[in-house]
Amino acid sequence: MTNSKSPAEIASEEALAKLYQVIDDNQCFRLEAGAGAGKTYSLIKALQYLIDKKEVSFLRKNQRIACITYTNTAKEEIEDRVDYNPVIYADTIHAFSWSFISSFQKNIREFIPTISEKWEKRIEEAGGLKNQEVKYDLGYPKATENEILLHHDDVIKIMVHLLTKEKFKRLLTNRFPIILIDEYQDTNIDLADSILNQLINSDYDVIIGLFGDHWQKIYGSNVCGLIEDENIIEIGKNANFRSEKNIVELLNRMRPELPQKEKDPNSVGDIVVFHTNNFSGTRRTGSHWNGDLPVELSKESVQKVKQILTASGWIFDFENTKILMLTNNVLAEEQGYQNLASVFRDSDDYLKMNDHYIRFFIEVLEPVCRAFNNKEYGKMFSALNSKTIKLNNQNDKSTWNSNLNQLIETRKSGTIADVITLLKTTVRPRLSPKVEEKESKFDRIKQLEEVPEEDKSFISKIEKLKDVNYEEVINLFEYLNKNTPFSTKHGVKGKEFNNVLVIAGRGWNQYNWDEFLTWHNTAIPSGRESAYERNRNLFYVCCSRPKKRLAVLFTQELSSNSLDTLTNWFGVDNIKALTF
Repeated sequence: MTNSKSPAEIASEEALAKLYQVIDDNQCFRLEAGAGAGKTYSLIKALQYLIDKKEVSFLRKNQRIACITYTNTAKEEIEDRVDYNPVIYADTIHAFSWSFISSFQKNIREFIPTISEKWEKRIEEAGGLKNQEVKYDLGYPKATENEILLHHDDVIKIMVHLLTKEKFKRLLTNRFPIILIDEYQDTNIDLADSILNQLINSDYDVIIGLFGDHWQKIYGSNVCGLIEDENIIEIGKNANFRSEKNIVELLNRMRPELPQKEKDPNSVGDIVVFHTNNFSGTRRTGSHWNGDLPVELSKESVQKVKQILTASGWIFDFENTKILMLTNNVLAEEQGYQNLASVFRDSDDYLKMNDHYIRFFIEVLEPVCRAFNNKEYGKMFSALNSKTIKLNNQNDKSTWNSNLNQLIETRKSGTIADVITLLKTTVRPRLSPKVEEKESKFDRIKQLEEVPEEDKSFISKIEKLKDVNYEEVINLFEYLNKNTPFSTKHGVKGKEFNNVLVIAGRGWNQYNWDEFLTWHNTAIPSGRESAYERNRNLFYVCCSRPKKRLAVLFTQELSSNSLDTLTNWFGVDNIKALTF
């Protein structure tokens, strides 16, 4: 019986050897780890290597190694896997930034009025700058005679500003000579530029290590994506421990610049594409819908594909199969949030949580309620993202318990208006700053005898939203976490499934799969590079999720160029036309 290493293990070890060498050479680096490569494993190995090399000398000099994470869950995992070693300081970017900048009170106070006109007005209404203490915890902006409370975004802006100060940079790099950033591609773009220009391209003796994958940047437009520079050593991790051979080879054809090796060279893996070009009837029209099947035919096509896949061995249950919907034409009614969807002109407002009310419900309120129901109080306070909540006595606990039980009942039986009214009374949890701002504006306008013309659409939209049963928000939460790659930040990122069915259609204004596939085979039009990257990244993320089987159904009509792209990636025998 042989003990030979798998191709993925060999590739992983080669990447680690390069990583250790770069660290020994005191160079900044970027570890680019594609889907299934084991990025977190490499990050932990780097931290363990640094502990072995630096722990004694760093602690003697009161220095630490910073590891900046994207979520609190990732922070806790890293702390656990390095046995809470005191030389490692792991935290989210906001917490890390505030832990260091909070002592620069005078500099922060002087900068705050320049952040925005709103801050200038807040400071003016508070009687101007005095000697207020600047605080950050809940992230609710406010200024009084005695204190200034910062919002999350303000902390990043202040960090960017202070990184231009020589004294600050010197103190930061003396305290943290090594800074590792997890999921670097999701870093705020201004902060990423500042790190590059003020730290990496500087004479300061600091190692900046970036871990991530710019092809998996699918959140927001204000994040940086790829960071490259002559002073950053690139290390590609050419391994895939998740997917079987045919899926890995598909990903390599999509992304030849980062070829991956599979874990088991004897594995197979199934890949197949279904298209609907044989439909000869009238397709949908409109900027967001052009070229897609009529709604009922889209539903029929999904069912037809599921029957074909079931006959070939797929099991459609939650444990085995993930269905990713990259379309918005078979969703809202089926999933039970059609009235909520009808409030918004742009589906990104609710599907990608661009609307502030929806973001608060999905990222805070629902995780809090579910954690409370499951008696997972650590997760509940993590979702609340606050260290200020104190349960000092039985009365505090009873009040929280009573308020949250009332909230859970209101969620089930009441409207969105009922839930917001309750939260305004109990403040458990508190509305987000953006929702508070909108509620304040809404209440102020509603008190007027006549709504000004310029505010009518705002009032109408909020009223429509509040009339919707909150149960539809619950249904949307379920859908987002089960059927899209845009799971909430409290979801389990990177969860693996044996089988993944991707349904790619229209209805999202930022995604057009036919355009993307056509451009890949021809040329990307000038000025459309970001649109191409946005489509490419989401398609790659979806195709890289399965372990054993991948199927993609296009309900949108595809050009011959698009079909050529898919044929090059999937193989001619794996392109199937549905019959109508």
